[in-house]
Amino acid sequence: MPESNKAIKENPPINWAPTLIFSLTFLVAVTAVPVYGIMVGYDAVEWTVFTLMLAFCGLSITGGYHRLWSHRAYDANPVVRAFFAFWGACALQNTILIWCSGHRKHHRYVDDVDHDPYSINRGLWFAHIGWMLRNYKSGEVDLNNTQDLQRDNIVMFQHKYYVPLVVLSNVGVPLLLGYLNGNILGMLLLAGVLRLVISHH
Repeated sequence: MPESNKAIKENPPINWAPTLIFSLTFLVAVTAVPVYGIMVGYDAVEWTVFTLMLAFCGLSITGGYHRLWSHRAYDANPVVRAFFAFWGACALQNTILIWCSGHRKHHRYVDDVDHDPYSINRGLWFAHIGWMLRNYKSGEVDLNNTQDLQRDNIVMFQHKYYVPLVVLSNVGVPLLLGYLNGNILGMLLLAGVLRLVISHH
């Protein structure tokens, strides 16, 4: 088993975008979400949207990013692929291309601490979330192992427009549904922030 201490001793610079997103959303989830729930409360519509969005995001990562695209375990029609691409962006786990590239690299180097992007041999914290918080060498993106996915128009559309899709799904959808339900803030806190934090952890 090719294991060295080189990767474990690595202390690369902080990756500020995910560090801030994880920290700030967690902070809001453990403070503003319960305070608002006690002071104002959440209605059945908000809980339903929260549950559906959580399910859609989870299904899109497990059934889409993982089984459909990373492992090519089955084929899906364009409607299903578009659904997975949209709600996968909402899960905020990166684009299909980058996620699948990392996952394929993980399977290829699962016994190699220096090359597995999220090796459990570097500890539970690293494998869960730590690998995203710093610019580790093992996490460098190389899309050469996703050439099959680069022929998928839906994958490439999501890769090109990932940031707008993230904003639309995480902010736009709760904003619109909150407006229609008469409570924008409640919907943003529950279906936006809390859903994202639970999905991440």
